Amino acid sequence: MKKLLTALALFALPILASAQIENPVKWSFTSKKVNATTYEVHATATIESGWHLYAQEAGEGPVPTSFKFAKNPLVAADGKVKENGKLHKSFDKNFNSELKYYENTVNFVQTVTVKGKAATKVKGTVEFMVCDDHQCLPPKEVEFAVSVGGK
Repeated sequence: MKKLLTALALFALPILASAQIENPVKWSFTSKKVNATTYEVHATATIESGWHLYAQEAGEGPVPTSFKFAKNPLVAADGKVKENGKLHKSFDKNFNSELKYYENTVNFVQTVTVKGKAATKVKGTVEFMVCDDHQCLPPKEVEFAVSVGGK
C-alpha cells in the first residue's frame, strides 16, 4: 500500500507543479496587408486583470517589452515597433522609477516591406515582463511566425 501511495504521489507532483506556473499574458500574431508590398505585423497581448505588461520604453528597473526579428532577405522592417493601447504611467517605489505599462490589452505593430512576389514569413521573438501589485514574474520569451507576401 505504501508503494502505491508513493507512486501516486510521484505521478501527481508534475501535475501540481505545472498548475503553479502563472501565465497572465496571451499573445496572438497576425499580418494585415496595407498595399501590394507593405504589411503590418501585429503582436497583440491580452493581459489578465490585475497584471500589467511593460512598454518598450518602460523606465528604470523592469525588463521592457522587446522584439527581435529573424533575418529574412525577402522582408525589410520599416521604422520601429509601434504600441497601440492605453499607456499608464506611475511611480513605482520598488523600482524607484516612473514606469510605463499596459493593462488589459496592447497591440504592437511593425510595418514591413516584402521584396518580390513570393510568400514568406516574418519570424522572431518577443521578450516581456509582467507584474501585479504583489509580485513580478521572471521575463519570458515567446516565438512567433507570421505569413506575409504572395497572393
